[in-house]
Amino acid sequence: MREGWKVSKIGDAVRIASGQVDPKDEAIVDLISVGPDNLVSGGGIDESGLRTARDLGQISGKYAFDQNAILYSKIRPNLNKAALPAFDGICSADMYPMWVVDPARTNREFIYYVLTSERFVASATSRSFRTGLPKINREDLEAIEISLPPLPEQRKIAEILRTWDEAHEKLTALRAAKERRLGALRAALLFGSLRLKGFRHNWAPTRLDAVTHELTKRNGANGLSRGSVMGVTKAKGVVPMREQTIAADISRYKRLPPRAFAYNPMRINVGSIAMNERVEAVLVSPDYVVFACNAEGLDPDYLDHLRKTSWWAHYINSGGSGSVRQRTYYADLAALKLPLPDLDEQKTIAAVLNTARDDLAATEREIEAVTLQKRGLMQKLLTGEWRGEGKDS
Repeated sequence: MREGWKVSKIGDAVRIASGQVDPKDEAIVDLISVGPDNLVSGGGIDESGLRTARDLGQISGKYAFDQNAILYSKIRPNLNKAALPAFDGICSADMYPMWVVDPARTNREFIYYVLTSERFVASATSRSFRTGLPKINREDLEAIEISLPPLPEQRKIAEILRTWDEAHEKLTALRAAKERRLGALRAALLFGSLRLKGFRHNWAPTRLDAVTHELTKRNGANGLSRGSVMGVTKAKGVVPMREQTIAADISRYKRLPPRAFAYNPMRINVGSIAMNERVEAVLVSPDYVVFACNAEGLDPDYLDHLRKTSWWAHYINSGGSGSVRQRTYYADLAALKLPLPDLDEQKTIAAVLNTARDDLAATEREIEAVTLQKRGLMQKLLTGEWRGEGKDS
């Protein structure tokens, strides 16, 4: 233990609310109501969906909190949800509002960072198993031990970590702006409201099966290995399949060449379709639909952007005729009529959109880097390995 640091239980440093609000109290109905779903993993509040207790019609079984509180979700502590509210409100009984017992010895912001540290999350998660439910009870939470440096060092550590949070917030706002820009560019360029210089030909509505073809080639007995088996997700695209979900015999698995598309016919409605961006062929489930673009008719990058529009989602979810489709096979998808310019214009549009997409991806990588760097800083600073005063001794 570093000089001046001491071990304390979190229950000695904070007081957790014990009394729920009176649902007949008119003073609370217009307070903002916060639930675990409003808390962000890693810390913070998503304020976009917040409403008052009156609007929600839910008042009973809640705790009051003020701007001096720390909010902590007792449900599934592994999700690492805590926040420093900047407003007075009420919160769900699935959360613990807590207050620093002695501000002259303990810094509120420092405690918040302790609550969101990997070590604390791991301890809270292990203790939550004792309840038989995915939550931690008050006694187990209060018993978790933490390391407390002197107050000036607590403040310095909180200041350092706050700087990283502010950088993360700015990058997150930048990412949102770039997402909106990419969405607006797709809407304008893919549907012809914005034409690029040098292109004047009219666009012809074209059925998807006129410019694509289904692929049904199987892996065979001596084909690709199990390491080539992939799945398709909305968030990550084509990703390695978990070993336990791969069949013993992969000879019937379908081949997915580079720049071809694959999807689960039962999950395309939630966006689980993707292009293989790898330079080599991979394998996908024999239940998947696999198709490729005709080289002379449709640019794969153009289609990849088109499938990320609300226009595409509307067709997939409505079945093209207002009915709900449970499975979408290639024959169903083939009837979709694309707003299709000449191939040269498709490629030029795709190049513009790829630039905007890659710019967004660069910001996402920055966010990942800042997140990892902050995690490492928290490990060093909150254990005293690195001193908040800037000394490593």
